Amino acid sequence: MRYFILLILTLIPAFALGQEWEEEARFGNEGAQSTLRVISSTDTSFFAPVIETFVAKSPSVAISYFVTSTAELNRIVRENPSGYDVVISSAMDLQLKLANDGFAKELTVDGLPDWAKWRSSLFAFTTEPAAIVMNKKAFPDGRIPQTRQELIQAMRDRPEEFSGRIGTYDVRESGLGYLFATQDARASETYWRLTEVMGSLKARLYCCSSAMIDDLVTGELAVAYNVLGSYAKARQDTSDQLQIVLPSDFPTTMMRTALVSAQSSQPQIAEDFVQHLISLQTGSTDNNMPLPPLDVENAVTGRSNIALEPALMTYLDRLKRRNFLKEWESAIIQGQ
Repeated sequence: MRYFILLILTLIPAFALGQEWEEEARFGNEGAQSTLRVISSTDTSFFAPVIETFVAKSPSVAISYFVTSTAELNRIVRENPSGYDVVISSAMDLQLKLANDGFAKELTVDGLPDWAKWRSSLFAFTTEPAAIVMNKKAFPDGRIPQTRQELIQAMRDRPEEFSGRIGTYDVRESGLGYLFATQDARASETYWRLTEVMGSLKARLYCCSSAMIDDLVTGELAVAYNVLGSYAKARQDTSDQLQIVLPSDFPTTMMRTALVSAQSSQPQIAEDFVQHLISLQTGSTDNNMPLPPLDVENAVTGRSNIALEPALMTYLDRLKRRNFLKEWESAIIQGQ
């Protein structure tokens, strides 16, 4: 079943009017009796197969799918919690706070271990590493850095190659970027040394993984730091220019999560949808889905795993966030 992008204003529900979306699409039959509204930070191309399998077995249900950034998603849901039924984001900390603040409905779902859910209201369904992705042409000798320290050394040895050609998240604007940055900083001081070196080389700041990968493919970037592994892999399939590295010093792995809005107008359908994506993503790793599955049997442990726990909200504290961003700006901007 194919999906189509919503281009006609009259087809967009009233709650979406005035909101600019990165992508918006509708799945299912035009004559469907019910419409489930899903707001997500995941590109439509990655989520389409998940939705298509759901509407195929639920022909009376259509799904309107809206894509925006993790930070913008959090703002929209807080301002209009009744406007959306299912909320999906890669920013685990912002999702956890939404659930903690009462925006999520408690559900009864099967197939998840305790570490992959929180208070029966927030549910993980993918396991994804933050990757360093590199354009191979920037490393003609084939010596691809495998750790942050090796990347630091490579950039120091050849600053002319990397100046203006390093990309990373603008953590002031990206919820996922902020999550990755704070987790990296907690893991090792190497993160701050790397950030300072990137800043000295006039690093370029991005909203999202897909934009960084686009510039890697064209050669505008030589290195992209903390890119979503699944996005990079999808582009690597069509380009032999990219090398994906999961740094061996302290890999960072996030889990994409979903919740049902406490003010959903379709709570049962929304719960069925969350159960569907959990069942789909916790089954065989060979599920022909673009999104990586949740690694249930071989769960990532230790510092590399971002855990669903209250400590995740530490850096959302206003003072801590302000101090972190001040230090980050000092390292990455450096008079740019």
